[in-house]
Amino acid sequence: MRIFGRVVLWVFAVFGFLSLAVTTILVIGLYELGTHLRNARISGPSGQVAERVDDGTVLTIDLERPVTEAAPPELGFVFEGNTTPFTTLLSAIKRAGGDSRVKGMVVRAGSVGVGLAEAQELRDVIKDFRARGKFAYAYGDSFGEIAGGTGPYYVASAFDEIWLQPTGSLALTGIASQIPFFKGTLDKLGITPEFERRGEYKTAATEFTETKLLDSDRAAMDGLVHSIYDQIVAGIGDGRKLSVDEVKALIDGGPYTGDEALAKHLVDHIGYLDEAEDAAKRKAGGELVAAQRYLELTGAASGTTAPNASLGLIRAVGEIVGGRSDDNPFAESNNAAADTLVRAFDEAVKDDDVKAIVFRIESPGGSEVASETIWRAVKKAKEAGKPVIVSMADVAASGGYYIATPADKIVAEPTTITGSIGVFSGKFVTTGLWNLLGVSWDTVSVGKNATMAGSLAPFTPEQKQRFAALTDVAYKQFLTRVADGRHMDVAAVDAIAKGRVWTGVQAKERGLVDELGGLDEAVRLAKAAAHLPKDEKALLKPFPARRNPFEALFRGLAGSDGPGQAMADLKRLAELGRVLERLDAATAPMTDNARMRPMEIKD
Repeated sequence: MRIFGRVVLWVFAVFGFLSLAVTTILVIGLYELGTHLRNARISGPSGQVAERVDDGTVLTIDLERPVTEAAPPELGFVFEGNTTPFTTLLSAIKRAGGDSRVKGMVVRAGSVGVGLAEAQELRDVIKDFRARGKFAYAYGDSFGEIAGGTGPYYVASAFDEIWLQPTGSLALTGIASQIPFFKGTLDKLGITPEFERRGEYKTAATEFTETKLLDSDRAAMDGLVHSIYDQIVAGIGDGRKLSVDEVKALIDGGPYTGDEALAKHLVDHIGYLDEAEDAAKRKAGGELVAAQRYLELTGAASGTTAPNASLGLIRAVGEIVGGRSDDNPFAESNNAAADTLVRAFDEAVKDDDVKAIVFRIESPGGSEVASETIWRAVKKAKEAGKPVIVSMADVAASGGYYIATPADKIVAEPTTITGSIGVFSGKFVTTGLWNLLGVSWDTVSVGKNATMAGSLAPFTPEQKQRFAALTDVAYKQFLTRVADGRHMDVAAVDAIAKGRVWTGVQAKERGLVDELGGLDEAVRLAKAAAHLPKDEKALLKPFPARRNPFEALFRGLAGSDGPGQAMADLKRLAELGRVLERLDAATAPMTDNARMRPMEIKD
């Protein structure tokens, strides 16, 4: 029996050793594949990877790739061809702006992977780049087609020159917000929505309860759209040296063919990308270097990290949820998980090198309970003597604003969507649908309100009254959190709350935001709050602390329990198939791209 036991232990030991060896080889292999794919992505038109930054360098950036606010995952180098961290973009342009060897940049901007607030932040760093005596060319195969070109052109208008492909068009048509309503569909299906909303402008539930915008909702949306439109018009006018009236007339006359856009001086050249790049190289007297490669060559590949950092950087990106973010080391998290953010603040507070915290928020909101958990973490950081400065990206509304309220200062871009101080909750009653389908239900329960949240019956009058009371409490707490954080009277907050959504410039006028600007402005305020010298270089240290690739993979594979998690781990390993597909795509002839892209109609 002892011999049998030793054999079993020996077998398990062998399997354990083999698992360790395979995992180690896996990490090394992934790293090598990631390096190969990264080099393929950051190579120039010739396919060669730049080895150094010479005098006359021209920076190249592809804004048509999706841009993310989330921190890159530990093993993200394997799949990094999909997205570009926004902070990496900003870091590359700002660093190149102060580098005498870099003379200019060429940016693909026909369709941009950034929102309007990020576009404003990007425009600011581009204008600063130009102010240092460098040139900037924007290129687009097409700026939209029939529609969808206003946002990309807004970004391009910050450049010295705009290039457009001969077959391209300029879909400068304005902006619109189209909201679907599903009440008619629910009526046909026999589904009845029962929702409570606090704040007459809290529109999240009206798409299920109405067939069109209520007058209050229309007024709020009209104010929001006009605020954004006015800012876009002003930006294009400033970049192209046009009056507000001229820009509005041009927008109303769009879309334009390439020749029409050239004749109206909306673009400067009709030509191809290689021609724009050749023109930039001739002007600079050097070669092209991709932004990511430039950061690697200059020793700042991450763009945000440094040892012994003086400022912490914490990101809340996506829907606010309870628990912790997925530990998948291959892909970025798509939510703002409360427990993960609490850990991030706790680590930043305990780090003696961190003198202040920049809290970057890109979230439309989510769970009230999870928002309160994060709110508490922000407040505790302040109480521990670490100033917190919020930097809002494209959206920081509802719960996204809730978690910002304890901060020392709140910074937003003029087009940031924020506010939405209100709550809604409810359920769908599906009895009519089941009757239509011939499905019957029976229930066994204990407790008068055990089925209160169920969809098989509407609220009783007593349940409806109780549910309304709970919603009232949630709204009042939201108002109180804002009032305490913004040093305002609750009644004053209620007057500008009611679930209404504001742009950043509107929010500043109402005291919900302190300053207009991007991450740089938040860093400036964080340095001031930490009593750091103005001219001292700000080094941002991301939290929670990043794990090395080995730790990330081991934790993702071994730190699980239960068959459900084991299946999740197997799915992560299955993602290796994507590596092989990308490797094959990177090395195979690109004959599959020899076809015209179908025309798209965008709002």
